[in-house]
Amino acid sequence: MHLDAQGKASNCTIWRRPGVWLALILALSTALRLGVAFYYGDATPPGKDETSYSVLAARLAAGHGYSFPEYWYPFASSDTPTAHWSYLYTAFVAGLYAVFGVHPLAARLAGAVLTGLLLPWLLYRLACRVLGPCTPGEALAAGRPAAIALLTAALGAIYAYFVLYGAMVMTEGLYICALLWSLERGLALEQALHSRAEEGAPGKRSFLPTALTLGLSLGAAALLRQAILPWAAALFLYLLWAGYRSGRTAAALRALFTAGVIILLFILPFTVRNYRAYGEFLLLNSNTGYAMYSAQHPLHGVSFQAFAAAPLPDDLSPRPANEAQWERALMRRGIEFVIAEPVRYLRLSLSRVVDYFKFWPSAETTLLHNVGRVASFGLFLPFMLYGLWLSRTERRRYRLLYLFILFYSVLHILTWAMIRYRLPADAVLLLFAALAIDELWRRIGHIRPRAA
Repeated sequence: MHLDAQGKASNCTIWRRPGVWLALILALSTALRLGVAFYYGDATPPGKDETSYSVLAARLAAGHGYSFPEYWYPFASSDTPTAHWSYLYTAFVAGLYAVFGVHPLAARLAGAVLTGLLLPWLLYRLACRVLGPCTPGEALAAGRPAAIALLTAALGAIYAYFVLYGAMVMTEGLYICALLWSLERGLALEQALHSRAEEGAPGKRSFLPTALTLGLSLGAAALLRQAILPWAAALFLYLLWAGYRSGRTAAALRALFTAGVIILLFILPFTVRNYRAYGEFLLLNSNTGYAMYSAQHPLHGVSFQAFAAAPLPDDLSPRPANEAQWERALMRRGIEFVIAEPVRYLRLSLSRVVDYFKFWPSAETTLLHNVGRVASFGLFLPFMLYGLWLSRTERRRYRLLYLFILFYSVLHILTWAMIRYRLPADAVLLLFAALAIDELWRRIGHIRPRAA
């Protein structure tokens, strides 16, 4: 940012047009992801989640439903309904395959465009929601909301891991976008509850639009990855507490009930589908039980191996006949591992902290992803930490974001931790990195005249 000796923004016209800079950021973001999509090409790596999504989407596009042509990891039989993978993302890829043929590159390019546009824009919206309204015509003076919001968006545009995953045939990019949307909507509801309490509003104005969009964002996120559901419950409790603190408990309950109904409407068709497929209840996906079982399995000892898939148990009697039964049986077995060896489980969970926060290269990942890891979390971690420290003076603004980062991280550390599962927290932490960079830039602006 161009500052004069007093740390004030220059009068250059372009600095008074945040919309121009946001458009440039979105263009750069999309271009980077499109370049990576072409680099990845029109194939998916064997044995990876990308191939699973591609094969499943091709089957769905061909009219075979959510099924695989052969036995598939971890327990899907051939030509039988599977509930293990994201319904929404599979349908998204299947729609592209139905139009363009089975070409993973089509999914890569579509994902690159969507995440390239949405992720920085949603980061901008989230930053503006936290810091204050970003008035379209305001000057980008140091510390102003629009300046920090634009910087947050720019960091999201160039963050290497977001660029890499935005061009992959996986849920990560779109899931992070849905999650950021839900956080912005949650903050909007919290602020509305608080502001109307301060204004002494009689309660006649409706929270319905905010509640509806909160439900839409969480419903979409749940269909992309059901791991959002525990956080959704925590978010609802937090917002209920915020309503109670503001003296608007009834209004908070009405808004959360509306949002909850919307989420259920997203999930219900797939719950019905699962019941018709398996003859028993399965809320959404069948992957939670296997994740709990495999991540706590004794094969890890006390050192978690993120890429080790535990074999299915052969001592279950009766043996599960479908995925709904596998889900329950494996969840029970995973919990049994914890109860039987609580000390080992705690040590295993502690070892997952390293897997979750890893930012250095490793032999089990490709050169491209090793570089991406260092050039994203490794590069920005000091700024994230400094930004968290700076934010302490206005803790109330960031309270919901603190809660999300902590809850989401602990949830994965206690279950299954991988670097890509940390990426939603990375996205939120970029706001704190922007705070740090803005503060450092202002300090440089004050030092520069003395050195001249």
